[in-house]
Amino acid sequence: MLQKVLFVDDEPQVLASLQRALRREPFEIVVAGSAQEALAILERETVDVVVSDEEMPGMSGSELLAEIYRLYPDTVRMILTGKASLEGAIKAINEGQISRFFTKPANTIDLVVTIRQALQQKALMCESRRLLRAARDQSSLLEELERRQPGISAIQRDTTGRILIEEEQGDFNSLIQEIQQQVKKSERALALRKRK
Repeated sequence: MLQKVLFVDDEPQVLASLQRALRREPFEIVVAGSAQEALAILERETVDVVVSDEEMPGMSGSELLAEIYRLYPDTVRMILTGKASLEGAIKAINEGQISRFFTKPANTIDLVVTIRQALQQKALMCESRRLLRAARDQSSLLEELERRQPGISAIQRDTTGRILIEEEQGDFNSLIQEIQQQVKKSERALALRKRK
């Protein structure tokens, strides 16, 4: 699934220009002509990066990005403005937790590189969270197994650090024989099922 970048600007020619300049990029481009339209899109679709104009009627870009930060904190937020001021930049950074501040006309190469980096960072963050959940699930499973069968997760090693395999009823050879018997039993059961 393609990652999505939402551009928000009240000037249709700016949105058209951005769409033309970025049409060959490996992400889907979605556009909105107002902050309200952007919020409606975010309710329906998962968006990875939002690049918003600062000066728009109704709700400013900083206010929009602050709202996006509150509702969708994992969405990367950037601002694009024609009237850069220190006060505006500080407001956008503090309220919207933006990752980048661009001035119009934005350098297309700089914009593309920044968006690609943001998308990579977001993908890595999502993968890290997925792996963390998997590790927690495995840890919970091991804890449950340990509760049911105390000592099952204990690993014993010899003096060289090699893992020792112990069997209560015998040695390693008897363990191999038992495994072979289980395999033969399973093969027989499978052959019987295939005949039916």
